[in-house]
Amino acid sequence: MSGIAYAYLWVVCQAIVRLCFRFRVRGLELVPKQGGLLIAANHASYLDIPLVGCGLRRRAWYLGRQDLFGPNWVKAVCRWLGWIPIRLGRLDREGFGKAISLIKQGQVVVIYPEGTRTPDGALRTGKPGIGVIVEETRCPVVPAYIKGAFDALPMGRTWVRFRPIDVRFGAPVDFTKDLDRMTGKEFYKHVSRIVMERIAELGQVPPPADRSAGQAAGSLSAE
Repeated sequence: MSGIAYAYLWVVCQAIVRLCFRFRVRGLELVPKQGGLLIAANHASYLDIPLVGCGLRRRAWYLGRQDLFGPNWVKAVCRWLGWIPIRLGRLDREGFGKAISLIKQGQVVVIYPEGTRTPDGALRTGKPGIGVIVEETRCPVVPAYIKGAFDALPMGRTWVRFRPIDVRFGAPVDFTKDLDRMTGKEFYKHVSRIVMERIAELGQVPPPADRSAGQAAGSLSAE
């Protein structure tokens, strides 16, 4: 039933974003049509989750901070539809475990490596927790850049502005060989750095200025 509801909402959201934001998708042919997959996108707006979902042709699950939604019944519905809540301030083994399990089952999980929305539109340093998922699943990572979401609904703004938005997917990144020569924190930081660089390339924007900051394992959630 949740799959049917997800498909219905996908159609509704497609109509809304195309009408309001002249929504376009680029690079969809690069996203594998089957198999476990992690999609890593920049995080600039509350609009990011539905925008990435509308850009895909596969059902996806989305990692997001546990206080992202309000009443418990709303949270329950969102979890049913594909939200994976993540506790803040530490590596959430329950949330990460859910994501890892889904990928091993051949599903798609979307993550926002920066961990929180950018306050100024610039890319922030990715958190190394993305590497934990890659290490456990050995799945490919598809970078994605959401262009225009910050202009439409930046941090601190209540009302949405109708601006053109597009989602750009890049070629999958395979970290399997890196696992043969790296372990632990070194590998986690490596994955985070490479993924954020690929996201920057897609958006034709500078990569995070300080690659060493914010590297403590912690929330991968969407704020």
